[in-house]
Amino acid sequence: MTDGVLEPILRRDRAIVVIALIVMTALAWAYVLWLAADMYMGGMDMTGFRMIPAGMGLMMPMSEPWRPIEFAFVFVMWAVMMLGMMTPSVAPMILIYARVGRQAAQQGNPLAATGWFAAGYLVVWIVFSLAATVAQWALERSAVLGTMMESQSNQFGAVVLIAAGLYQWSPIKDVCLRQCQAPWQFLQNNGGFRRDAAGSLALGARHGIYCVGCCWVLMALLFVGGVMNVLWIAVLAIFVLAEKVIPAGRVVSRIAGVGMIVVGVWWVISSFQNGWRY
Repeated sequence: MTDGVLEPILRRDRAIVVIALIVMTALAWAYVLWLAADMYMGGMDMTGFRMIPAGMGLMMPMSEPWRPIEFAFVFVMWAVMMLGMMTPSVAPMILIYARVGRQAAQQGNPLAATGWFAAGYLVVWIVFSLAATVAQWALERSAVLGTMMESQSNQFGAVVLIAAGLYQWSPIKDVCLRQCQAPWQFLQNNGGFRRDAAGSLALGARHGIYCVGCCWVLMALLFVGGVMNVLWIAVLAIFVLAEKVIPAGRVVSRIAGVGMIVVGVWWVISSFQNGWRY
């Protein structure tokens, strides 16, 4: 097939993939906004109760243990939130896959469908969501988180901020961020795209693991600013995207790391001055 005929097909495929990613991200954010509106219940006094992120006004006394249905709702909240936050940052890789896949198909050597790669990536973040759900349960049981899933402890907030800031300067962060910033380099280092569904799924999962390695401590900051604080979620999502797509992403990452450390240390000093109170 000539380039003149192939190029319109590639543009059409790109448009389809972009629209699909936009719709998926928009639906995820709509769900998060719906949960957040329900969580705040018009400013009602929720002292002694915790809201369950179900969008149905469900609540439980803080002293009551989690039930399986609450664990399920929290897990779904995290999974959808990760989908909304991380889909934009993986979009460049998925668009490359779709383009290369179309070209390979026209040459008679088709790749596995793009959805397999995307599914592998998202499965990793779903597993991360399960770990985040367990962490939230443990923190609530320890009375670290409040009724709206935000930190109630100066100590905890300071530790997470300092840890996140230090991680921004770590070699592990460098390795993972490089893989996320350079899709073609990632492909060269990992043998290129796969023609079978299982191989494509595994490649997507490997890319997802690098992405989790790059961002997992940043996601822990949700426990500091509030898991259902929509503004805080948006700020973190934009920061993650900026790290990965702008040329100066590594510089932005390290500058932000310094800022996190400074704020964390300031919280420690302030806490000592005030008798290290919660």
